[in-house]
Amino acid sequence: MADQDVHSPLASKPPELPVLRWDEPPEGPVLVLLDQTRLPAEEVELVCTDVPALVGAIQTLAVRGAPLLGIAGAYGVALAAVRGYDVDEAAALLAGARPTAVNLGYGVRRATDAYRRALQGGGPEEAAGAALAEARALHREDAEASARMAVHGLGLLDELVPGGGHRILTHCNTGMLVSGGEGTAFAVALAAHRAGSLRRLWVDETRPLLQGARLTAYEAARNGMAYTLLTDNAAGSLFAAGEVDAVLIGADRIAADGSVANKVGSYPLAVLAKYHHVPFVVVAPVTTVDLGTPDGASIEVEQRPGQEITDLMGGDGPVAPLGTQAYNPAFDVTPPELVTAIVTEVGVLSPVTGAALAELCARSGQVSID
Repeated sequence: MADQDVHSPLASKPPELPVLRWDEPPEGPVLVLLDQTRLPAEEVELVCTDVPALVGAIQTLAVRGAPLLGIAGAYGVALAAVRGYDVDEAAALLAGARPTAVNLGYGVRRATDAYRRALQGGGPEEAAGAALAEARALHREDAEASARMAVHGLGLLDELVPGGGHRILTHCNTGMLVSGGEGTAFAVALAAHRAGSLRRLWVDETRPLLQGARLTAYEAARNGMAYTLLTDNAAGSLFAAGEVDAVLIGADRIAADGSVANKVGSYPLAVLAKYHHVPFVVVAPVTTVDLGTPDGASIEVEQRPGQEITDLMGGDGPVAPLGTQAYNPAFDVTPPELVTAIVTEVGVLSPVTGAALAELCARSGQVSID
């Protein structure tokens, strides 16, 4: 069951309200989420008291973004364990909530494995505590990974575009709203801003759910960054005018050959970047690499409801004739030959090859997340 707590409209500085937090009120432990479907108009906290409520929040994108989904999945297992629900059933529900985002299953497995190990030598209470400790550890690790990706990404950006004055194009949302820290691709842009080397952040609107307009612009404004919003189909004219120095995006799954699944609209940007000789950089933690998925064609792409395209957001009526069929994949896949580099917390991978990706994962201790 989920309840909502509405906070005052956001001020001009980054919010103190966390994107995701564990809370223990008198009536029992809960997982509290910042409802991203209500941004930027208002801060609303969504309180999940059970796993079905959390699954609903994941599927409606109240909580979203690959790294944060992993954290949410781990806390979801802990929530089931602490409240005495069936942990295996909860884990299955969570892992299947969104099929493309590999971090979700990773976080669920980590917390479930910790629970099962503890159960072998103790009781349910000790096992629930172990699951919660594992979720908190993953939360901390992701924050640390975010900080390291920002450092590595800014170093790469300064190499690719020397002299500062970076004009970065980004797609979807990859900041604090998707992470235990300050994000993935957005964290690199934010690091450039703090270093005084960001000239302009170009923000794709990211249709149909406008994660760029609603969320990335929200984060950029709160951090005082110079940013400009554009419709997705305006990006080509920016490239043609020479107004883009680099493209930075996140990832929801990186296959063993280096193919990258990210929010739909990323692949066209990669093609445009290749044609215009602009670096196309993916920023993601190693937990987003799935060596069990051999190539891009093997990535399961989530298909979203057609109503997201045919109707206005918020249920304000249709924009297409009644009965119109809609094609609404949540993600597309960019092949490795279009990716200039992949930035992770353990370093930068360039050129992007399957062998180099496997070596990077081995260095991090992340042999496979299956």
